[in-house]
Amino acid sequence: MSPFKIMTRWVAAILGLGLAGQAFADEIRLATQPIPHYAPIFVAKHKGWLDEELAKVKPGIELKWSSFAAGPPINESFAAGQQDFGFLGDTPALIGKSVGIDTKVVGLTSSGPQTLAVIVGAGSSLKDPKDLKGKKVAVTKGSYAQHLLALVLEKGGLTFNDIELISLPNAEIPPAIIAGTIDAGAVWEPVITRFESQKVIRVLADGTGIKKGVLVIIAAADFVKNKPEQTRALLRAYARAAAYIKANPKEAAELVSADTNLPPDLLVQVFAKFDYSPVIRADDAEEIRRAEVYLRTVGILKAPVDVNAWLDRTLLAEGGTK
Repeated sequence: MSPFKIMTRWVAAILGLGLAGQAFADEIRLATQPIPHYAPIFVAKHKGWLDEELAKVKPGIELKWSSFAAGPPINESFAAGQQDFGFLGDTPALIGKSVGIDTKVVGLTSSGPQTLAVIVGAGSSLKDPKDLKGKKVAVTKGSYAQHLLALVLEKGGLTFNDIELISLPNAEIPPAIIAGTIDAGAVWEPVITRFESQKVIRVLADGTGIKKGVLVIIAAADFVKNKPEQTRALLRAYARAAAYIKANPKEAAELVSADTNLPPDLLVQVFAKFDYSPVIRADDAEEIRRAEVYLRTVGILKAPVDVNAWLDRTLLAEGGTK
């Protein structure tokens, strides 16, 4: 055999090994937040169920985890092509979709009207949403709590024009209330339970009767199209973990306490507020449509979002989670 043919075969073999390595090193990138809303994905991680379900589809898939403080930076990461799945509120997910981030909603992470609320100081004189008029009220702009705040103000006959709106990260709002630099804030768990347990804040109004508090699992549209079986595997693992939390709240709380930034005893209390079913029901879809209308009406969405086309409810049905 000529030296040229030997070299050609050697190069081909090296390239083949490289391609095989790439195939083996197939990866899924997940963007999460360290809050109880996404507890099932952390349970599935620690229990090994995510790896187990994915291995049924394709062995050797590597999971790459990223943690973010809120939904808006998850959008930025998706826009940069750095994520395959994201766990975030309906509002930031809608905003991302409206600016051209090509995603699909493949399931819910959780819902719970008591898991987001407008809070005030424990000794505050504010007793009713109408009392917020002229007050300094904080929210994380672009979060799903912003929509809740709009709905709570509406209950009091107010709009954002009637308050001094301040943008703060979720974790900084209760301390600002305690310090007296703001009067109220729209927040979500775990800060509600953490600061309520210290008896330094109280809930002025939560989502009961006005907002279910739907959060979603989004996936890059190309990923769903090209790897539907892997998407179904992730949803199966999520559903398994959701069932485990419901049946074993104390054990689950011990398991994911560090992931959710709450001690186990408080986390058990928070679990009781959540419905972790990933199935997208008719009323969930309707809530997301209402959020889209609100965001479009106030000019937050850059373009309308066709919610019906955005929600992919087939994967859960085909994945056997119903």
